[in-house]
Amino acid sequence: MTDFRLRREEILDGDRLKSMLEESPARAAQAILIAAREGVLDAQALLGQILLDGRGIEQDQRLAVRWFEIAARQGHLMARNMLGRCHEHGWGCAADAVIAAGHYRQAAETGLDWAMYNYANLLATGRGVIEDQARALSFYQRAAELGHAKSMNLLGRYLEDGVSCPADPAAAFHWYQQSAEAGDFRGQFSYASVLLDQSRVEEALVWFRRAMLTANLAFLHVSAQTLASALDPHVQALAQDYRNRLQLLSNSQRL
Repeated sequence: MTDFRLRREEILDGDRLKSMLEESPARAAQAILIAAREGVLDAQALLGQILLDGRGIEQDQRLAVRWFEIAARQGHLMARNMLGRCHEHGWGCAADAVIAAGHYRQAAETGLDWAMYNYANLLATGRGVIEDQARALSFYQRAAELGHAKSMNLLGRYLEDGVSCPADPAAAFHWYQQSAEAGDFRGQFSYASVLLDQSRVEEALVWFRRAMLTANLAFLHVSAQTLASALDPHVQALAQDYRNRLQLLSNSQRL
């Protein structure tokens, strides 16, 4: 069993705290609280996250926002991004897309890929900001080039559809493949769809199945309908696997 009687310098190490959280959330939460009070930035942001999720500690979303604010004021970019998430979704505070956009923009312009993605989403949909597809594309591209899997997929969509840029199917295919290989289920489905269009059915089936394993409920529902309308009978049959997976996840969330 892991010994959590750590020296002070170990408790104050952000990477060590993250490792502890995987092994024993409750004990890790105690160490994270100590480190946060000692002023360790990573610990302050991590405390906000576990309070938000109720992981190893009683859930308190309002207190989570306070710790994100503390860390963000000292320059922690992910804490700033999480403040955006809280204000976007109303976690521990009133939902306000304008405030959310401000936090995302600040962290995005300082170089955080997740904030670039979140800010681009608001720009693409006109929530909290004036809709601006060109700027959304710019931030998706910057995040994708930093290795952000979800942004890779969306960059592929812009390139495939020619939104605010010339249509470039070859470049879209490249980014779909990068997103798929990086583990994003939407990217895996996009990549599989292009492979299917290229009559590479066996390869497409492999990626459709991979997408199914990590997709959320809403995506499984829509994708099952898409697969059911495919011309290839093997792809049509996969639609039932998506429905089965959807039912399994739905049942587990009711427990």
